[in-house]
Amino acid sequence: MIQNIEPHVYRNEYVPEPPKEDSVILYYEGRKILVKLEDQEISFLTFKEAAVCYPDIYEDYTYLFSIDGQGYYLTDGIDPADFPEFELKDNQYFREARPKYRQFAAVTGWQLYRWYQSRKFCGHCGQPMVHDDKERMMRCPDCGMMEFPKICPAVIIAVTHGNKILMSKYAGREYKKYALLAGFNETGESIEETVRREVMEEVGLKVKNLRYYKSQPWSFTDTLLMGFFCELDGEDGITLDTDELAMAEWFEREQMPVEAEDLSLTNEMMMAFKHGKM
Repeated sequence: MIQNIEPHVYRNEYVPEPPKEDSVILYYEGRKILVKLEDQEISFLTFKEAAVCYPDIYEDYTYLFSIDGQGYYLTDGIDPADFPEFELKDNQYFREARPKYRQFAAVTGWQLYRWYQSRKFCGHCGQPMVHDDKERMMRCPDCGMMEFPKICPAVIIAVTHGNKILMSKYAGREYKKYALLAGFNETGESIEETVRREVMEEVGLKVKNLRYYKSQPWSFTDTLLMGFFCELDGEDGITLDTDELAMAEWFEREQMPVEAEDLSLTNEMMMAFKHGKM
């Protein structure tokens, strides 16, 4: 999965120390990030490279995280045209970008970039927010409101029925491949209740014997995904929620239209069932 970048070591402690020359700049414009592409591998701008055009680049930065001891930072005020060897790539490119640890850095940084962009002003009194000195938090100096990074709990659900698994396709989304049922946790609801509710809402089925599989951070949607396998409880007739799904269909294990990739929890769960591991 995208977060499995071993032997590289990701550290997310908030230690806003000044950047070094080899520290990495993650520069975003909306859905796009500035990268250099060489031999099908991506790299990012460093502070040393940026300082050639922007000598004061070391004075305005936001610390993100480190990988293998190398710091990653957000900066503003860069014109990509000043770095002709680099280009802006859409975030969907990072479903396949390599090396994997930089793919993970790009997507994780994009989640934090969007959070910082949307927390410039206090949601309670409207005053400008400031960075906290000790933790990753935006604080209102006027009313004391505190904001922490947005992380939304959600479930990935593999509904099985003997040798069959329920696969679906999303309605109205960029992603067009087969997936499993999924949905966000609601207020006052346990994760197990989320599983049952989402299956009933999306395909009109009851489920039993819920089994937790594993979790995954999914920065594309600010989400912490929790995967569950469960069994059909009752009739297998599908009542499709066409606002959420374009289709849903039962597939025999041996006929599942899916191939392995190393990005998503959804794919890992489908492949686990396809190969008889679940």
